[in-house]
Amino acid sequence: MTLMRKAYNIADLREIARRKLPKGIFEFIDRGTEDEVSLRHNRAVFEQIRFRPRTLVDVSHRTQEITLFGKRQPMPIAIAPTGSAGLTWYEGEIALARAAAAAGIPFTLATGSMTAMEKVASEAGGTLWFQLYMWPDRSLSHKLVERARVAGFEGLVVTVDSPVPPSREYNLHNGFTLPFSLTRRNAIDLLSHPQWFASVLMRYLLTSGMPRYQNYPAEVKQKITALPMGRSMMLNDTLTWADLRELRKRWPHRLMTKGILTAEDAKLAADCGCDAVIVSNHGGRVVDGTRAPIEIVPEVVDAVGKRVTVLVDSGFRRGSDIVRGLALGAHAVLIGRATLYGIAAGGEAGAARAIHLLREEIDRTLALLGVLNVAALTPECLAAYPASPINPPPSLKRGSAS
Repeated sequence: MTLMRKAYNIADLREIARRKLPKGIFEFIDRGTEDEVSLRHNRAVFEQIRFRPRTLVDVSHRTQEITLFGKRQPMPIAIAPTGSAGLTWYEGEIALARAAAAAGIPFTLATGSMTAMEKVASEAGGTLWFQLYMWPDRSLSHKLVERARVAGFEGLVVTVDSPVPPSREYNLHNGFTLPFSLTRRNAIDLLSHPQWFASVLMRYLLTSGMPRYQNYPAEVKQKITALPMGRSMMLNDTLTWADLRELRKRWPHRLMTKGILTAEDAKLAADCGCDAVIVSNHGGRVVDGTRAPIEIVPEVVDAVGKRVTVLVDSGFRRGSDIVRGLALGAHAVLIGRATLYGIAAGGEAGAARAIHLLREEIDRTLALLGVLNVAALTPECLAAYPASPINPPPSLKRGSAS
């Protein structure tokens, strides 16, 4: 815990994670796709969105509490699906879910997690969402959705931006695969990080064997051969909006579509009965060269903000980044890498530290802007927007987040 207290921001947690993890695993969570244009742009855009603070405002009773899907929660974030949490820490999904539950925020478990959904639900609790990649055999995906319902998950997050595996050449260079396998290429990397080797990989080997996708059906897990991380997921390039409508029929709780980057697709998702859209470019990990999601939030809010909840992720590293997203109209922000760095740095305590740092930064930013609560965050709190045509009208208001 002493080391965690020396982490004063997410960048500090990232550095601790970089030192602790094998290079192949760290780069898998930290880097983007192809030339990483989207990855860099996601961050660069935040520097172009300037604040317009008001002074001499009594902010002694400020709060960052929001109501999301009818539930009150103490801060305006949720944990995004990150399938690699279980590679950074033994059963890292449980540790991350516990940290989220303690903070009173939702946690999203990825299809490609190393820990089964039933175990996460029974050992972590809290508000749980399940992220779904639709498989080529749709019946298997529908069975997975039913498993999530029975296990008590309250939200289904359907990722729609990955019909084929993205190109992440560094995974090939690093020689890391899933299901996990030891090779001459990665052996030196692994053995040069003995703490991770003993506390993560050896614990898997002594209990459940090599880390693999624990939410896959048994017959599928046995057939999967080791492929570079990011290319071993079963994906489906035949998906259409009809598949989303079918999921709406099968899923009785909140349905969210993740990977929306246009107002047109946001409208189609709303037409399919989705309760929320997540504006996301997968953290710069799928299509290289897209606009940053935060640039797109205003047009999505303008198109569907009165019909569905609008969430956003990708590139958020500071509480002030989160405040920018909320001021542009998002109802909440999903956090991915920030809490992954925390898990890698110190398990549940590290994830809790990441959440604590973001909470403090959000609180401080609200105070310095002269804003009492999230509902008061509007475009009027911002003085400049990115160069691309996203400048919303001053009258833009946040839609219902029911």
